[in-house]
Amino acid sequence: MDLVPEFSYTAELAAPQIVGPGPYGLRQVLPVTGGAVTGDRLSGHAAIGGGDWLLAGDDGFGRLDVRAQFVTDDDAVIYMSYQGLVEATEAAQAALAGGESGTDFGDHYFVTTPRLESGDPRYAWVNQTIFVGQGRITPGPVVEFQVFRVAA
Repeated sequence: MDLVPEFSYTAELAAPQIVGPGPYGLRQVLPVTGGAVTGDRLSGHAAIGGGDWLLAGDDGFGRLDVRAQFVTDDDAVIYMSYQGLVEATEAAQAALAGGESGTDFGDHYFVTTPRLESGDPRYAWVNQTIFVGQGRITPGPVVEFQVFRVAA
């Protein structure tokens, strides 16, 4: 198997809505307010309505549950959902809280498994592709992912 760079994805996030600590950890909802997808075969901008339902556990990791959609530069709509794990290091927590510095790819464990869907025949290939992503957090807060296609 090979990992082939496919696109990068950035999501600008609003302040978290704290659901509160519950039986599984601290639940927060972070609405997506903007963003972009950039790649050779896929590029566009984030559409309204996405968000991250983040569950912060006592083990120092956040469990991601993200649903978002974007509009390609040629007007196709692509739905993207992913789950993943983000290590809540001090730098990651500071960046999410609006700090002036962020993290970089590989600074901490931040891995996702994006699934894309499209009914547009030009993008049918995303329906039959497995993706993995590596993330970082930049001031804003903004999350950015390098997304790779898993090739046989």
